Amino acid sequence: MILFENDNDFQEGALLLLNKPYKWTSFDLVNKVKFKIKHKFHYKKIKVGHAGTLDPLATGLLIVCVGKYTKKIDTYQSQVKEYIATLKLGATTPSFDLETEVDQNHPTEHITKDLIEECVHGFIGEIKQRPPDFSAVKVNGKRAYKYARQGQKVEIKEKTLVIDDIEIIEFKDNLLKLRVVCSKGTYIRALARDIGLALNSGAHLTALERTKIGDFNIKDALEIEDFIKFLENL
Repeated sequence: MILFENDNDFQEGALLLLNKPYKWTSFDLVNKVKFKIKHKFHYKKIKVGHAGTLDPLATGLLIVCVGKYTKKIDTYQSQVKEYIATLKLGATTPSFDLETEVDQNHPTEHITKDLIEECVHGFIGEIKQRPPDFSAVKVNGKRAYKYARQGQKVEIKEKTLVIDDIEIIEFKDNLLKLRVVCSKGTYIRALARDIGLALNSGAHLTALERTKIGDFNIKDALEIEDFIKFLENL
């Protein structure tokens, strides 16, 4: 979906709903959009930004703001988000996802769906969460993931956030699929870590898709290839 302030005028403002590809950074997508728009319209400058980072290994809805709509980024960023997350129970990784290899295995024989239901219910509401070591949180002016990749441990402060809802979609063969509705600043990887600990086991993310930001839905998002075709046809 593409929304313009004025018909096809990117400088005046446009909002793009895009599906971030797997292994792309959010800035990869922003830079691709910026390059294509500048090339198409021969702009010397055009402002482009996104309203909420997705990890490279995540996919799903990314709001990209162009031109004067970059002033609305904070508004979109603050809206409630929905994710579909798949957790592997019984194993942990340092990054809490597939960026790093499994470092520990944990028992899972005691885990039942009823136990999971009870566990995830405890995370609904206002909670404290410590962001992952492998995250973009700044510590002493440096991104936390840079310390982590150098094997350095740093103190990362807990953040207060809100989990509005967690729904179990599927649980089979130690793979737990959840729908999570949460506030800005929530790290689903950290939630996976905390759910694993609460189950007296361990867990890490194997897949993550952002499906909603406020009233915007992944169903209305374009693939980057579709956006490029749209530009070519203008």
